[in-house]
Amino acid sequence: MDAPNGLKARRARLILAAVVIAVAALLVAGGFTAATLMRDDPKGQPQAAASPSADAPAPASTGAAGPMTPEKGKKTTLRKPTDQKDGVSTGFPGTPSGGISAVVYFWEEYAWLDDEKARQQLTAVASKDSPGYVDKRVSEIRKMREALGLPPSGGISADINFTTAVNATRATTVHAPGLPVGDVMQVWVSYDRFATGPKGGRDENPLRGDMVDFIVKWQDGAWRFTDEFDSLRSFPVAYEPTSRFAWNDGWVQVRHVD
Repeated sequence: MDAPNGLKARRARLILAAVVIAVAALLVAGGFTAATLMRDDPKGQPQAAASPSADAPAPASTGAAGPMTPEKGKKTTLRKPTDQKDGVSTGFPGTPSGGISAVVYFWEEYAWLDDEKARQQLTAVASKDSPGYVDKRVSEIRKMREALGLPPSGGISADINFTTAVNATRATTVHAPGLPVGDVMQVWVSYDRFATGPKGGRDENPLRGDMVDFIVKWQDGAWRFTDEFDSLRSFPVAYEPTSRFAWNDGWVQVRHVD
């Protein structure tokens, strides 16, 4: 039997609060090191760049308008997917903007509380060189569900919907041994998440400004999610739209395409 509407709305709030804990657990290991920003090669192949691209932030300036910030900088325009497979967008080009777009679309579409749907999505995009990646992510979802008092496997109430909106990204190269520079990248995203409850009720205190990262590599003509380079992860300055430190660190706001 479904829970009363009041309990469902309260559970939606508890779920949002638990996201902070779940994401924080993903960010425990590693330390921050500056990495090289990436650009799009005219031939459509990922390359490292010593200078910023049109989509990447320029060095900070301190003119009359003050220092540059993500809010003032040019936004990254996401590349449109060309296909949809198992609930996740695919078909992004093998360029840095394609890798960024693959991560943003995935995170906004990810069924982060539905282990069965998430498994389908993850299987569609996971690297063949990371055999435990899907099980690891699904296990995280099941643990979070149990912490919320939900059955370990399944979906959520049909009258509670969640929306994830990525606001900014920080993309860097990962210098993976044996692979061309630019074939592997780490993408941090800063995002908001809010719930719509029974009868259209909205969460008055949504999750805002949380961060999570993914490593993707160009493999078999697509960007694949992987954990084989987790030891090479870097950690960023916290994203703030008006922070010159965030701009200098490579945070760029996202422009979603229609």
